[in-house]
Amino acid sequence: MLQNLKITIVGAGIGGLALARILAIRGAEVTVLEQASAIEEVGAGLQISPNGLAVLRAMGLEQPLMSCGSVLADTVRLKDYKGADVLQLDLTQLSPQKYYFVHRADLISLLEKGAREAGVTIRLNEQVVQASDGSHPFVATQNGVKHEADIIVGADGVHSVVRKVLNGDKQPFFTGNVAWRAVVPNTFGRVNDVQVHMGPHRHLVSYPLRDGAFVNLVAVEEKRQWVAESWTLQDDPANLQAAFDDFNDEAQTMLAAVTEVRQWGLFRHEVAQNWHGERLALLGDAAHPTLPFMAQGAVMALEDAWAFGVALERAESIEQGLSNYQVLRHERAKKVINAATGNAWKYHLSFGPMRFAAHAALRIGGRLAPGMMLKQFDWIYGYDVTKH
Repeated sequence: MLQNLKITIVGAGIGGLALARILAIRGAEVTVLEQASAIEEVGAGLQISPNGLAVLRAMGLEQPLMSCGSVLADTVRLKDYKGADVLQLDLTQLSPQKYYFVHRADLISLLEKGAREAGVTIRLNEQVVQASDGSHPFVATQNGVKHEADIIVGADGVHSVVRKVLNGDKQPFFTGNVAWRAVVPNTFGRVNDVQVHMGPHRHLVSYPLRDGAFVNLVAVEEKRQWVAESWTLQDDPANLQAAFDDFNDEAQTMLAAVTEVRQWGLFRHEVAQNWHGERLALLGDAAHPTLPFMAQGAVMALEDAWAFGVALERAESIEQGLSNYQVLRHERAKKVINAATGNAWKYHLSFGPMRFAAHAALRIGGRLAPGMMLKQFDWIYGYDVTKH
C-alpha cells in the first residue's frame, strides 16, 4: 500500500536515509528534512554486523559498502587493561555472514546517494520544532514552513521532536558514561580485528578503518555527572590520555597518536512505549537509544527501516502497518539494548578479585568451547529482518 503515499522523514541520519530509500523503491513519495546545512559526519567509525549487512544487501547497497574502504573483520579480542588476553572470538566462523568496520561518513554518503537515486527529496536547513499527529499530520520548521504528509517518521535522534508528541516531554537521562572518539593513522599494524581493553570503570575499543589506513578509537569512562551531550564537543587529547594512563603500552601508543578528539555524554531514554500514533512513527534512536556496548546502534536503525517498509507495504491500512511495525521491532530492540547495558558493568569491573574471576571464566570458555562463545551471539548476528 506504499504506492504514491506521501511520507516525510525527519532526520537524515543512517536510519532516516535507509528508510527513505526503502520506501521510495516501493513507490512512496519520500521527503527527508535535515536540520544541518549539509549531510556530513565528523570522523568516526562504526561496526556493521551481519544482521545490519543483511539490510544493506536487501537494499542493493552491499557492493557499495564493500567498495568504500570498509574493512572485513575477522577477530574480536577482549583484553585486560594491563594487556593480558582474555578472550578471542573468530568472526570467520560466522561465514557466510560477514562483519565490517566502516567510517560513518562513508556509510552516510552511500545511503544518501542510494536515497537520491531512488527519487527521494532531501531538504537541508529544515530544523523541525513542532510535530502534530492525526489524520492530517504535519511538522513545522524553525523558519515557519509547514510540511504535511500521509505519514511522518521521526528519525531525529535522542532529542526527537516526534517522540515527545507520542510519549510525552521526558528528557533523556545520563547513563553514567562519557565517551571520547578519535581516528588516528594506522601505524600499529592493525588489520582486521576489533580490540576491547577492559579496565576499572573504563574501556577502550579500537579497530581499523578505510582499507586499514586508520584506526578508530572509542574510549568510555564512568562519570557521576555530565551536562553536555553534543557529539561534536572538542576535548584536549591530554584529558583522554590522562584518563587511561594506567592502561598497557599498546593502548598508550594508540592514545598518544591522538591529536584531535571529541567527547560526549551518553544519554538515552527507555525504549519508547508508543512507536506510532495515528500517522506519526519513530525510528532508530528516537524510539530506542542505546549504549554503544554491543555496536548495534546503527544496525538497529537499519533493521527498523526494513521492518517499517515491509510492515507498511503488506498492510491494508496505514494504521495496521504502523501497528505491525511496532510489534515487529519493540521486543527485539528492548532485548538488544538490555544486552548493551549489561555489557557496561562487564567491561568496567573494578573489584580486582571479581574481575580476575570473570576474566578467568572467559579464558577457560574460550579455550574449551570457542565456538560456543561466539554462538551466544547468534540471536543478534544471525537475525535477518529481511527474512523474518
